[in-house]
Amino acid sequence: MSKLTSDVAQNLELFIRETKATELVWGLRNEEGWLACDSTEFENSEVMPFWSSEEEAKLHNVEEWADFEVLHIPLDIFVEDWLLTLAEDGVLIGANWNTQLDGKELEPSDLAKLYLK
Repeated sequence: MSKLTSDVAQNLELFIRETKATELVWGLRNEEGWLACDSTEFENSEVMPFWSSEEEAKLHNVEEWADFEVLHIPLDIFVEDWLLTLAEDGVLIGANWNTQLDGKELEPSDLAKLYLK
């Protein structure tokens, strides 16, 4: 059962809190690369979803995403390397999308700033 709710701001706060505590970020990857999809908020933008726990990521490892593997990224590498690269590539971050795929879509730099608080 998911801890995530329809409150996307609360889910984002949980993402920051849990990833700081575990020092891991979770995503879905297959032989073609990490999961990315079209943004629902911004035209002509791509978003890469990540979750704060393996359990939450596994809830999305179904249907059209069933061929993906649930993998973690160390938080320091995610913040120091991934967020910079994704910002350069113009890819947004989807943080803790719930089971309805509702969630905050952020610029990587905006997510990085949340870790400084």
